[in-house]
Amino acid sequence: MKFINDSFMINNESGRKLYRELAKDLPVIDYHCHLDAKEIYENKSFQDITQLWLAGDHYKWRAMRANGVSEEKITGSASSEEKFQAWAETVESCFGNPLYHWTHLELDYYFGIEENLDSSNWREIMNACNQCLLQDDFKPRALISRSNVEVICTTDSPLDSLEYHRLLRDEADFKTRVLPTFRPDEIFEENPQQFLLFIGKLAALTGINIQRFADLSRAMENRIDYFHDVGCRISDHGPVEIHYQAATASEVDKLFTKKCSGEALSQQENAALMGAIFVMLAGHYKQRQWAMQIHFGAIRSNNTLMKQKIGINTGFDSIADQCHLAQGLNGLLDSMARNNALPKTILYNLNPIYNDIVATTIANFQSASDGVKSPVQFGSGWWFNDTRRGMESQLNSLADQGLLMNFVGMLTDSRSFISYTRHDYFRRILCNLVGGWVERGEVPDNPKILSNLIINICHDNAKNYFRF
Repeated sequence: MKFINDSFMINNESGRKLYRELAKDLPVIDYHCHLDAKEIYENKSFQDITQLWLAGDHYKWRAMRANGVSEEKITGSASSEEKFQAWAETVESCFGNPLYHWTHLELDYYFGIEENLDSSNWREIMNACNQCLLQDDFKPRALISRSNVEVICTTDSPLDSLEYHRLLRDEADFKTRVLPTFRPDEIFEENPQQFLLFIGKLAALTGINIQRFADLSRAMENRIDYFHDVGCRISDHGPVEIHYQAATASEVDKLFTKKCSGEALSQQENAALMGAIFVMLAGHYKQRQWAMQIHFGAIRSNNTLMKQKIGINTGFDSIADQCHLAQGLNGLLDSMARNNALPKTILYNLNPIYNDIVATTIANFQSASDGVKSPVQFGSGWWFNDTRRGMESQLNSLADQGLLMNFVGMLTDSRSFISYTRHDYFRRILCNLVGGWVERGEVPDNPKILSNLIINICHDNAKNYFRF
């Protein structure tokens, strides 16, 4: 039997049936990724499998460094062949790492290659992949269509023109909807100089003289409306930690003025200003029935020498810890709720020791006011948690403390055009988990309820939740 088959990752017959009959062929709604709308629009062929597979993939880069591969063969000027060979040699050491599974899911699904990549066959597999990449079926749009993707939500700065999203919207022959996501990380910048740089650009773009906090609110609302007109229905935020400090409107105004003067704020002052910005933005989102995503818990660019050498987002990030997360998270959501500014919200936790804190927090703020079930969501296993163990932990915490039936499911969080097999990976893990419950007698073997559960999580909940 080949390595990738309908039993892969599923160790019980009930789970295999759920996967085979329900989950396997459902369309994908990829509501959070880092694909480039320009690359989708231009639809250029890839030079070779190394460009498609290794360029920008910091997951693989971390593994290669751990395997003793020189930086020259990772992010340096080594040839495509040398880089691919180094990756193939690394794959042999990846047993237990999801990279081993992702690698072979992608080889099987996109290239029809059933062999397991290793140091003995890397050249044959590379040549076979490169021959495939000469075909139109391997251009970005074709790869997306072949992956059965209905919607893609990219990640975009508030200052972005969204030019390529508009162009893609007018492409009649490309059926997948490519929508922007509003990602205003710059507004949460603690460094006053960097913050001022963003405020200046925002003021120039909107034509609003930003002197007070109310001016900032109007300027951000201007950009939110701009994104809304292009089809955006989601925002995203990436704080390292979540703190909340209550402050009056006059106090917030003073803090904003202080920061705009170039002064650094204390930790408590910064928490107050950041909390006010979050509540302000959340109110704008709620008015437009957007969903707000918060990805928290990543400490980035920890290797100073490598950051100076090759830049950010190159594989030197880690899981962060935080004191008083429960207090900060509950305080922030409570402030939003008290101000009628709590939109549909998805919380993604990167540190799995906080799973139950997140799961119990979201239960405090559920309501029927947004017209969807479970408007506050515990997001899927993210980044270091998009592993079997991480996904199962998130699914179990959500099931323990909330309603798994209402979960909006998986996303890629990827920059790769062939990472959609991560949805398949998730679906296999989900079906195995639920199938195990059935076979142990923990839930009844009720075809209707089980069908609703799997289809909802893999597709329908996301469609109903986001209302694209």
